[in-house]
Amino acid sequence: MLQIDTWKRVLIWLVCLAGLAMALPNAFYTRVEQSNDAVSAIELGGATSELTQQAGQWPSWMPSSLVNLGLDLRGGAHLLAEVQVDDVYASRMEAMWPEVRDALRPERGTVGSIRKQPSEADEIRIKITKPEGMSRALEVVRGLARPIQSLSGVGSYDIEVRSEGSIIVVQLSEAEKLASDDRTVRQALEIVRRRIDEVGTREPTIQRQGADRILIQVPGIGSASELKEIIGTTAQLSFNPVVSRGADEDAAAGVGNKVIPSLDDEGIFYTVEAAPVVTGEELVDAQPAFDQNGRPAVNFRFNTSGARKFGDYTLENIGSPFAIVLDDEVVSAPVIQSHIPGGSGIITGNFTVEESTNLAVLLRAGALPAGLNFLEERTIGPELGQDSIDAGKVATIIAFAAVLVFMALSYGLFGLFANVALILNVALIFGLLSVIGATLTLPGIAGIVLTVGMAVDANVLIFERIREELKTAKGPSRAIELGYEKALSAILDANITTFITAVILFAMGSGPVRGFAITLGLGILTSVFTAIFVTRLMIVIWFERRRPKTIEV
Repeated sequence: MLQIDTWKRVLIWLVCLAGLAMALPNAFYTRVEQSNDAVSAIELGGATSELTQQAGQWPSWMPSSLVNLGLDLRGGAHLLAEVQVDDVYASRMEAMWPEVRDALRPERGTVGSIRKQPSEADEIRIKITKPEGMSRALEVVRGLARPIQSLSGVGSYDIEVRSEGSIIVVQLSEAEKLASDDRTVRQALEIVRRRIDEVGTREPTIQRQGADRILIQVPGIGSASELKEIIGTTAQLSFNPVVSRGADEDAAAGVGNKVIPSLDDEGIFYTVEAAPVVTGEELVDAQPAFDQNGRPAVNFRFNTSGARKFGDYTLENIGSPFAIVLDDEVVSAPVIQSHIPGGSGIITGNFTVEESTNLAVLLRAGALPAGLNFLEERTIGPELGQDSIDAGKVATIIAFAAVLVFMALSYGLFGLFANVALILNVALIFGLLSVIGATLTLPGIAGIVLTVGMAVDANVLIFERIREELKTAKGPSRAIELGYEKALSAILDANITTFITAVILFAMGSGPVRGFAITLGLGILTSVFTAIFVTRLMIVIWFERRRPKTIEV
């Protein structure tokens, strides 16, 4: 006999009501979005009459989670950036020179004096005055090689060392270059994500494309140029010893040094040691602040390793100038007045409050390991997104109406039960999308339209099985029960295979494909739930009240 326990009935209706409640804010999208933004602004900066009024547009006791609209629906900025992985080779070699120099110094009796020679970006050339000690020099420098920590570089080392007459040549190995390229792109990807998250934008799409490219799509942002300002600056901070200061840009820097301009003093150039004492990678915090004269500045703090190096250098070089270099420009070059043991300091310059805040964000998020070359940039207007939404609404309404009419004509009263379940199904999809904070894209709308078409498949299987059982002269109660039992395996098989496809699309696909996979996967879950539980519950309630002798499906 048809029977569903009371607790199961209550649970099914509670799930449906919860889905409807979570989907409801999307019917008042603009009002709820303004209310949510006002609540967030009040929490950050305090309440004003205008913000309080906006926050009151939606009741605080009601669910307020919304489906996030993707770039193609909301408008925003699209960038395709290429990571300049070659930039890392030069900085890697610059950082390695002090290590090579310190390793060879104890061997001066064997190799003679050592001098760094002009060289390519990805190598170091060192001349020794006693060529007869070359074998010992090569042995010492090769001892600095480290195994490559990657699957593709197992058994390889990061540097290759060879001799050319009295010159030692240190180069990055090809395996290390490949590993370095991969690390650089991964690091750039993470830092871009952190920088965008710092700004508080909604649901950005940030993905790696190919070997050295990053796709960045941020809905709701004003323009591509605005997005480039957030992520395009490398913000590479370093602290370098100052060799000299002057007005000649073409002054001979000397081996191991470089000439860079001053950020604030036009026409002034500093000659600094290329190898920094501390880099921005060792920063753990940076916050906008004001200096002793009330001008905008940035406070910074190093980690333990950076604090120790910073403290040791300031202790040994009291009275010497020390350059704070940001993206190859000297922000300031204060004279070290005393030992600074705490690992913290302040960056001053001719900043505005906005510039100091942005600089703090960039430093806090981390320095990009290499520059970005923007190959493609587009600003997508919201009116295009509105056109997509309108087209999606039309397609959904047409599909919805066609399915409702078909089910009503094909299966009569049972078709009407399936139609009610279909409406609940769509509401449950939007409720789940809102709860998990998913982003709805144009392919996502296509997934919903497809789900509407597929949602009745399970009901069709069930109703056809009930028809077959009725032909065997079984009673209506037994026919309904057997129809659900015998159709269950086919329903599960069909939907599980489709769900596996959706999971693969989500795991392997990019942003738009993922949007389609999410709505398709959630639609499968909700359609199975509504077909197996909701439709059956409505049929059971109807049957208990009417007790028909015969039924027509």
